[in-house]
Amino acid sequence: MKQKRLWAGLSTLILITGLLLSACQPTTVTVTVEVTKQVPVEVETIIEVTSTPVNYGNLVWLSTQLRPVQEAEKVRGVILADFPGTVEFIPEDEGPFHDRIAAEVQTGQGTVDVLGALHGNFSTMAPAGQLQDLTALRESLADRGIPDAFWNVAQLNTEQTYYVPWMQATYIIAANKAALEYLPSGADPNALTYEQYAQWAKNVFDATGEAKFGFPAGEQGLLHRFFQGFLVPSFSGGVVTTFAGADAAAGWQWLVDMWPYVHPQSTTYNFMQEPLLSEEVWVAWDHTARLKDAFEARPDDFVALPVPAGPKGRAFMPVIAGLAIPVTSNNVAGAEALIRYMTEPNTQINTLREVGFFPVVAVDYPGFVSPGVKLEGEAVTLQAASPDALPALLPQGLGGKGGDFNKVFRDTFTLIVLNGEDIQTVLAGQKPILQAIMDETGAPCWSPDPDSGGQACQVQ
Repeated sequence: MKQKRLWAGLSTLILITGLLLSACQPTTVTVTVEVTKQVPVEVETIIEVTSTPVNYGNLVWLSTQLRPVQEAEKVRGVILADFPGTVEFIPEDEGPFHDRIAAEVQTGQGTVDVLGALHGNFSTMAPAGQLQDLTALRESLADRGIPDAFWNVAQLNTEQTYYVPWMQATYIIAANKAALEYLPSGADPNALTYEQYAQWAKNVFDATGEAKFGFPAGEQGLLHRFFQGFLVPSFSGGVVTTFAGADAAAGWQWLVDMWPYVHPQSTTYNFMQEPLLSEEVWVAWDHTARLKDAFEARPDDFVALPVPAGPKGRAFMPVIAGLAIPVTSNNVAGAEALIRYMTEPNTQINTLREVGFFPVVAVDYPGFVSPGVKLEGEAVTLQAASPDALPALLPQGLGGKGGDFNKVFRDTFTLIVLNGEDIQTVLAGQKPILQAIMDETGAPCWSPDPDSGGQACQVQ
C-alpha cells in the first residue's frame, strides 16, 4: 500500500515536471483575426434651396421715346413686366428732358437713373459731362449681337461708349417676287450694289416695257432722306462735307441714269406700300413704316432687302434710340441691369411686337410675330450687320432749319434729275445755301461726316 502511494506520487511529480519543461519551450500559435474594412459610399442627397430673388430696387427711367399714352402703357404693363425691380417710366418731350438732366447735373442732385433717347439727344449731353462712360457695360453685352456700326456711333467720336443701342427704325427695299427673275446674273439680292440695282431696273424695263421701280418723291414722301442717308454717303462717304464734291456728283449721275426706269408717277408717291400693292411698282425704297401694309397684306408676294452699296459703303439711315445713365444716377447697378434686360432678345421681340421698333440685337423671330413684320425685321437686321454698313444719321443741331436743309436736297434732285441741269453747276449753286444753314444754326457735323470739334460743319 505504501509502495502504491509512492508510485503515484512519483508519477505526479514526473507529470508536473514535464508540464513545466514544456512550458519553457517555444510554441507556435495560429490566430485568425477578422478585419472589417469600411469603404466610403457616395450618397446623392437632394437639398431644396430657396434662392432669394434679385431685386434692383426703385428706378426712374426718363425717355423721349415711346411717349404716346398707348406706347407708354405697353412699356409699363408688358415690356417691363419681368424686370426684377420697380421702374417708373416717364415719357418726356425733348426740351424738358434736356432741361431736367442739365439741372440735376448742375446741382449734383439726381432723381433719374436711366435715359432713353435718340442718338442726337445724347450727342449734346456727352460733351456737357452729363452721361456716364458705359464702356465696361458694352463689353458685358458682347454676346448680344449689336452691330459694330451702332457701337461705333454710340462712342460719339470718342474712345468711350456713352449709350447702349436700344431699338431702331430705318429704310429698306421692298420687292415683288415677280421682279427677282430679272436680277443681274450672279447678283446677291441681299448684297446689291448701286450698279446692280440700276441694271435690275433696266432688266425689268427691257423685259416688260414698263418702268417698275419707284421712289417716294411726292410732297409728303421721304425722298430727301434717300439723298441724305443713302445715295450721297454711299458714293462720297459724307453728307455735308462732301456735298459738292466729285464723288457726290457721281451719285447724282447714277440717279440720272437710273431715272428712265423709275415709274413716272413716283413724283406723286408719298407712301410706297400703295403702288406696291397695286403692282404699278415692283421694287421700291421707303421707310419700314411706309412699307408695312404691303408686307402685312401680302407677305408671300414680297421680299424685304437691304439697300444697295456704293463705292464708300452700304450707307443707310438708322433712327437709333439708345439707353444711357446720367452721372447723377442714384442706382447705377439697377440702371445697368435694366439696360441688360432691355437688350435681351426676348425683350427686344416684345418691344417690336408692342410698339413697332425693330431690334438692334441678333434675334430669331418667333411665331407670334406677323410674317410681314418678320420680313422687314430680318432685312433691317441684315442691313445693319452688313460688313460694309455705313450709318448716316438723321440731321442734327438744325433746330427750325431742318426743313430748309431738306429743301436743299430736294431742290438739287429737281434741278439735276427732273430738269436735266448740269450736275456740278447745280451742286456749286446749292453749296452756299447749305453752308448758310450750317453757319446760322452752328450745327456741328454728324456721322458719317468727320467730327468738326463742335464747330459748324463746313460744306466741301
